[in-house]
Amino acid sequence: MSPMKLKYYIIATIALLIGLCSYAQSSKQKKADSLFNKFSFTEAAQVYHQLIDNNFNADYATRQLADSYALLRNPDSAVVYYKKVVQQESAPIEYYYSYAQALRGIKSYKESRVWLKKFHNAGGKIDQIKFTKDGEFINSIFNAKHRYNSEPVNFNSKFSDFGAYERDGNIYFTSSRNEGVLVKSLYSWDEEPFLDVYVADKSTIAESNVNHKFKLKGDVNSVYHDGPVTISNDGKTLYFSRTNFIKNNLKKDGNGFSNLKIYKALLIDGEWTNIQELPFNDNQYSNGHPALNVDGTKLYFTSDMPGGVGKSDIYYVDINEDGTYGTPQNLGRTINTNKNENFPFINSEGVLFFSSDGHNGLGLLDVFATVLDENKNTIGVINLGYPLNSSKDDFSFFMNNDGVTGYFASNREDGVGSDDIYAFSRVTRLKLEGTIYDAINNTPIPNAFVALFDTEDHEIASFEADENGRYDMNIDRDADYIIHVKQNGFINSANPISSKGIDKTVSSLNADFSMDPVSKPEVIVKDSEKEETIDPKSIELEPIYHSFDSANIRKQDNTELDNMVDLMLNTYPDMTIKIESHSDSRGPASYNMILSNRRAHTTYNYLISKGVDADRILEYKGYGEEKLVNACDGTIRCTEAQHQFNRRTNFVVIKVN
Repeated sequence: MSPMKLKYYIIATIALLIGLCSYAQSSKQKKADSLFNKFSFTEAAQVYHQLIDNNFNADYATRQLADSYALLRNPDSAVVYYKKVVQQESAPIEYYYSYAQALRGIKSYKESRVWLKKFHNAGGKIDQIKFTKDGEFINSIFNAKHRYNSEPVNFNSKFSDFGAYERDGNIYFTSSRNEGVLVKSLYSWDEEPFLDVYVADKSTIAESNVNHKFKLKGDVNSVYHDGPVTISNDGKTLYFSRTNFIKNNLKKDGNGFSNLKIYKALLIDGEWTNIQELPFNDNQYSNGHPALNVDGTKLYFTSDMPGGVGKSDIYYVDINEDGTYGTPQNLGRTINTNKNENFPFINSEGVLFFSSDGHNGLGLLDVFATVLDENKNTIGVINLGYPLNSSKDDFSFFMNNDGVTGYFASNREDGVGSDDIYAFSRVTRLKLEGTIYDAINNTPIPNAFVALFDTEDHEIASFEADENGRYDMNIDRDADYIIHVKQNGFINSANPISSKGIDKTVSSLNADFSMDPVSKPEVIVKDSEKEETIDPKSIELEPIYHSFDSANIRKQDNTELDNMVDLMLNTYPDMTIKIESHSDSRGPASYNMILSNRRAHTTYNYLISKGVDADRILEYKGYGEEKLVNACDGTIRCTEAQHQFNRRTNFVVIKVN
């Protein structure tokens, strides 16, 4: 072969190889897009990765890969690729919004709001009220007291488990676990087995290996998705979700997809059988997640039927006395948004709980509860907060009739499967109760004034004890407080109280307080001059206290200082005093000395401003941390309430004529 022919041969061969490679990559993109369009996002993501590695239409593949991870509810991976997408010059602005949502999924709330604002500034439409209140909402969730305790149940599997529903001592739930039998099929969306309904005795489920033997008896479980379920009050009818499959016939919509439908089964001889499709289903859209109201007259469900508010909405149908069903009714825009609302549940008080990614939440799907007015009309929704909600998907909420226990599901990071069931219990507040006594004769002091303060000197509650000296109030768990008790004729007392470390089964704490009567000044008569004088030691003056790292006078101490002014101006107009201020042991000793001197000076200025002659205050001085009243010297761990007793200003009577 001549050099010239060899040259053309090499060029042609290279061109052919490039063409074959390009054709192969083009085929891969078509395959990836086909998988994506068929909702097989796991496999689609694998192919998009290959396209990116081969730098074939990489910008497009990166966008599709990011969307695949987002649809798989994997915000950690979605964030990585959405970040690359938003750096593309030609990226549609919708990806700004998707990136913001993914950032919320990994708890990067500040960065999420940055990209949400960029989406808004680029012309994207956002609910302006929700957008401007977003930061306030996140703070309120994380700063709120926890209303629930939660922990994963011990019958979770490495697959998807959700839809826990307790009835007559049994726990029904939905799971894709397949231990003990051959895998019947894998769902292309997440490559897990199809879902089945399981049931187990609540009293023994903790010790049981919940496998295929616990599947619901009868004909409810099929070869496709089945569950979750709800059961009628008489225990004879079970409603459940299932892929559009009945009598061995799988039906599809016009696009070739099988949607969800709601079916019912009857309990006959201990098995759920006689499967019937409900009449308001349709092959062209999905109905699922059935839930009955308290009296069984309404069936709530999720649907993406045409004419709704968002992508999926919550509806209900009336169940008539003759067993027929009414027309589906959309619950409206107070509940439904332009996103997804699903997994309805109605508790014994008629409150609707549901999951949504359209209302303000901590991340993806969050659990919400409706707010009802006196006429049982829905006027708003409440986010149930942490720990029921997280930055991931939280859904399939169920509450027992006791109102304090139940279940929900989540794909949060501490689980063992793709979705896990969690048991929750409401955190009940502690009742603090006791009696206020006279320290001298141990008799109850009637109608004493009681005030509850937190360790930051904020008043939480105040009231009078009863005529028998009894009081009671609710306090939060795992918190420190100071109880101030006052009554005429007695020395005011401040008492630290802690609810930390109290077992959650304990519902009340008892704390009795004793108050010392005010001592009457001792009159000393000098025989030579017949002059009455008063022993200064007989006058006891209450200290005031200071907030951490502050020399200011607290609002609750204004009264104490005003009493001091009244005492010096009216009761003992010739009395002279010294002011001694102190700090706790936290911080450098040199700084604490300066701080305590500032406290003494502030107190001195207050008394002078109220008319006390400066000559009657012989000294005002700070002692830093030199005169602690307890063992909180930095060598042991102390509560905030214990440190508070050291942050004080004392008044010492020098002379009284």
